[in-house]
Amino acid sequence: MTEIIATLTPSAPRRIMATAALAGVGLLLLWVGLVRPPEAVGWQLYLLLLGTGALWAALLLWQATARHLVLTGAGIFDSDGQCLAPIDSIEAVERGVFAFKPSNGFTVLLKQPAPRGWAPGLWWRMGRRLGIGGVTPAAQGKYMAEMLAMAVKTPDV
Repeated sequence: MTEIIATLTPSAPRRIMATAALAGVGLLLLWVGLVRPPEAVGWQLYLLLLGTGALWAALLLWQATARHLVLTGAGIFDSDGQCLAPIDSIEAVERGVFAFKPSNGFTVLLKQPAPRGWAPGLWWRMGRRLGIGGVTPAAQGKYMAEMLAMAVKTPDV
């Protein structure tokens, strides 16, 4: 990787609150499914499955938000070194009020579809769209989006 231009690190309070909220929903669903189950067995299984899924998602969120994102002259990378989007594959950066984007984040429009991926609370990628943000600070997300937009407009920076 080249020189780091911007870093996007999940904030600890948001990380804790998001994980606690998701785990709380999972525990509530499990409690309802076990202590006050509906009469139909199918609905009880549905509640138990949904509660287990929410707890699993909370675990994934906690693990994913232990990492951070880095913008370099080569592209956007996570702290494990995975390249989310090389600079030369980025068409545009969408960060407007009505843009389909994560909380406190922005969306990157890619030139070619990329493999799907997801790090809950940090980034997601579907087709030609890469959403960055979630439990991240708004100021860091805005700075990274601005630096990325400049890098896309002037590729030799």
